[in-house]
Amino acid sequence: MNNNERRTKGLELLSKVNNKSEDEIMKMLSFISPVSDDLKNYIIDYSFGDIYSRTGLDLKSKEIAVVAAMTALGNCTPQLKIHIAGALNTGSSAEEIVEVILQMCAYAGFPRCINAMISLKEVFEELKITNQLSSESYDTNASGNERMKKGEIELNNLFPSQINILNDTLGKISPDLVKFIIEFGYGDIYSRNILSKKHRQIATIAALSAMGNASSQLIFHIKAGLNIGLTSDEINEIMLLMSVFAGFPAAINGIFALKNVLDNMS
Repeated sequence: MNNNERRTKGLELLSKVNNKSEDEIMKMLSFISPVSDDLKNYIIDYSFGDIYSRTGLDLKSKEIAVVAAMTALGNCTPQLKIHIAGALNTGSSAEEIVEVILQMCAYAGFPRCINAMISLKEVFEELKITNQLSSESYDTNASGNERMKKGEIELNNLFPSQINILNDTLGKISPDLVKFIIEFGYGDIYSRNILSKKHRQIATIAALSAMGNASSQLIFHIKAGLNIGLTSDEINEIMLLMSVFAGFPAAINGIFALKNVLDNMS
C-alpha cells in the first residue's frame, strides 16, 4: 500500500474499532497535532493501516490481545479504556472482557488487575452497560483437592508433560508454588468457561510478550496455544500487534520465542 492507501485503511479500521466516524476519529486525535502531527499520522498509518488491517487474526482476537497486554503493562489507563470499548465494538461480550482482565491477575499481579477492573468499571458506567456476570464460576465449597484436580486437567489439556516439568524445576525448592500455580492459575482461573481456550491463550501470549520478562513462560504458552488450535501465523500476528502496544523489542523477543518453539518442533 502507498501512504494514501494506508491512511484510508487506517481510518477505516480506527472507525470500526472505536465505532466512530472518520471525522470523529480525526477530532479525537487532534490533541496530538500541536505537539507532533507525525505521531497522529503514524497511529493511523502504521498502527491501523499496516497492522490492524492484516487479516491473519480477527479483530475480536486483536482487541482481546490488546486489553490483556495493556492490563499487564499497567501504565496506559486512557488507552486501555479505549480498547475495552474497542473490544465491545468488535464482538467481545462484557463478561468476556471481565474474564480477560481477571486472568491477568495470574500473570501481571493483582494490583494491575485491580487497576484495569477500575478502568473497565468506568467504561461500563459511561456506556451504561450492566455486567451480568455472577459469582457462579467461583465455587466457595470447592476443596483443595477438587481445585488441584481441575487444574491438572486444564494444564494437561494445554501441555501434557507440564506438571512433571513444574515438579522437576520448582518442586524441590517450593512445592507450595507448584501447588498454587495448578490450583489457582489453572483450577480457579483457566477452568472458568466464560472465555474460550483459544482466547485465553491469545490473551496470555500477548501479556507475556508485552511484559518481556518471562521468556520461558511465553515459550510454554506458545506451545500450549499451538496445542489447542492456534496457528503459528496467528501467534505471529499477536507479536506484530505488540510492536504497536509494547514496542519493537517486545515484538522481536516474541518472534524469537515463536521461532524457538517452531525450530524444536521440526
